[in-house]
Amino acid sequence: MPEDEPRGRPQESGGADTRDVNEAVEAEWVDETTPFERVYEVVRRTYEAESADELADRARVSPTTARKHLRTLTDAGEVTTTEDGGTTLYRRSETAIVTEHAQTLLQERSPEAISTGIAEMKATIRGWREEYGVDSPEEFARELAVADADGEHGSVLTEWQTTRRNLALAQAALAIADAQRDGHLTGTDDGDGGHGDSSLPV
Repeated sequence: MPEDEPRGRPQESGGADTRDVNEAVEAEWVDETTPFERVYEVVRRTYEAESADELADRARVSPTTARKHLRTLTDAGEVTTTEDGGTTLYRRSETAIVTEHAQTLLQERSPEAISTGIAEMKATIRGWREEYGVDSPEEFARELAVADADGEHGSVLTEWQTTRRNLALAQAALAIADAQRDGHLTGTDDGDGGHGDSSLPV
């Protein structure tokens, strides 16, 4: 190796091979998906707000196309927006995240099991409220002395916050199960309510 060759630099052939593979994978992705699907796939993994130009680059679409599909996703509740110096920033909405996790929970557990879990979590939270004389983990945190934060009370605080989050997720899952059973999400309602396929356009 020549002395002026930077140490640790990939060999040109290896680097080219890697680029070729990446470009082939990307080309296949673009060829097999629609612009909407790519924008949706990218924004589903976007938890920190980004501009339409940034998302467009990742989705391999034009900024104009990205903005069009981002508006659709925003209207559908999948995306939330903020403004930063006149620039609209986009990220996955909390509602969409909770809904996705709730649907995953439904795949793993039956509605009956979820209902049982909800009752148990409510009882646990009720027990904490009665024991500590507060209504929420935030109120409990304010009551904690600094010395308690890393002790048993600190563990209770963390568990309370986690249980409350899991309770909300389980309740969302049960609401989705009820809606599916009633035909509100599957388009099986034969009445005049006009419940159709709620899937996003592709």
